[in-house]
Formats: sequence, C-alpha cells, structure tokens
Amino acid sequence: QVRLVESGGGLVQAGGSLRLSCAASGYPFRYDAMDWHRQAPGNERELVARIRPDGSTYYVDSVKGRFTISRDNAKNTMYLQMNSLKPEDTAVYYCKLLTVWGQGTQVSVSS
Repeated sequence: QVRLVESGGGLVQAGGSLRLSCAASGYPFRYDAMDWHRQAPGNERELVARIRPDGSTYYVDSVKGRFTISRDNAKNTMYLQMNSLKPEDTAVYYCKLLTVWGQGTQVSVSS
C-alpha cells in the first residue's frame, strides 16, 4: 500500500523560501513520475511540478525559475525547493504518486 507524507510547509514572508518534502512508503517510486500539486481556497487543484524517473522535470509557468523539484530514490523522498515566494503561492501543497495523494501541507506567504 502506497503512503505519501508531506512536510515542510509553514508561514513565510514574500521573498522567502521553503522546502517541502514528500516521503513515500510501500512502493519503489523510482520507476514512476511524481508530482507536486497545490490548491488555493476557491481554486481548482493545479499541477505545479513533475519529476520523471529519468530526472527530467516540468514546471507550471508561474513557478519557473523559482521552484525546483528533486528526488532522492535512495530515501524514497521527493522535494520542492521554493524560493522567491509570492502571496499567490499560498495554498495547500500535495504530492502525488500514481493515483495516491498525500495529506497536504499548508504554505502561507504574507505580503
């Protein structure tokens, strides 16, 4: 049974940084792509970043140049380094593997 646990969210001022982690268990995730999604109040959940097994990445335009997705296959953990945070980045951030979602971690950016 696949289980995903996010951590690293919090409250930060605009321009600050946070690093999110997503620890996976129950599945050798190195063979599949993993995603970070986010959902702000009143908005649909959106794909923020994806990292494929070969290490190639995708970013939504709004975070390009500010966010970096990475993975440590030995630790079964994925990361999202978020720099130059903006108030519009405020959301609950979720990691996703196959059809499984984590519980989410709140990121709040004050202006």
